[in-house]
Amino acid sequence: MNDSLAIPHFAVLLAAYNGMNWLAPQIESILSQRCVQVTIFVSIDLSSDATESWLKKIAAVNSNVVILPVGGRFGGAAKNFFRLIRDVDFSGFDYISFADQDDVWLDDKLCTAHEKIMKDGLSAYSGNVTAFWPDGRKSLIDKAQKQTEYDFLFEAAGPGCTYVLKVTDALRFKDFLLGNWTLVNEVALHDWLIYAWFRSNKLPWYIDPAPKMLYRQHGNNQVGANTGLGAMKARFKLLRSGWYRGEISKIASLLTSKRTDLPVCLVEEGLVPRRFLFANLNNTRRRLRDQIVFVLIVTLGIY
Repeated sequence: MNDSLAIPHFAVLLAAYNGMNWLAPQIESILSQRCVQVTIFVSIDLSSDATESWLKKIAAVNSNVVILPVGGRFGGAAKNFFRLIRDVDFSGFDYISFADQDDVWLDDKLCTAHEKIMKDGLSAYSGNVTAFWPDGRKSLIDKAQKQTEYDFLFEAAGPGCTYVLKVTDALRFKDFLLGNWTLVNEVALHDWLIYAWFRSNKLPWYIDPAPKMLYRQHGNNQVGANTGLGAMKARFKLLRSGWYRGEISKIASLLTSKRTDLPVCLVEEGLVPRRFLFANLNNTRRRLRDQIVFVLIVTLGIY
């Protein structure tokens, strides 16, 4: 492990799938990070373009890029990231962070996270992002509202590609993941589960209002910026289908398994009880607007 005076070493876990249109600028922006050492570990979901061959060529000439053995089809980013956490030995690093294949990092992204974690004694860091579109539009995606007591049960800290975790705590999460492998892989969003586990274990997490990366928006985003009427309709459809409630229940069940230090009756037969929701509506989401919407969906029975 590096001491406080040494250059911090980051294990960057990158999930790739059919990424040839975007990988080059992303890889370059990660390797160009200032004031840190970076090793990129890549897990490739079975792709139909040249993603695998291109990445192997990059790894052949750059020892800071490591390609994990290519397996079968993960079918989603979460399972790919869970595989990275499971299979990468990051115990000799100072931090781990996560990278999507299609973004662009500002060159002080990791350095800023390290400085904030060291200064405030944090376990984890994330931040806002600047979404950008092919037509040149840009928009701040603001996730840096004040954390509430139970926000982690109902939302992530923002895009997982902004997450930086101290390796000592990331190794504890890895133990949790390995001990609950089957159930963990039923969770659709790795970043939500990671945030929830850290917060439920009282590990301090900071959400930076200053964006340190460009969050590319395109037709192949698995989870995008959630802006506009189309995104609102898609979210409402998920609500009506029971997807959101199901994900909350999966995460809450995982967090409370064999735990006695969390609120009594937080989980009841695999569900977050309505009485808990109504008693804690102002602690469910960070943004006041989202709290109001959540009150409405619970009251109307849409949740």
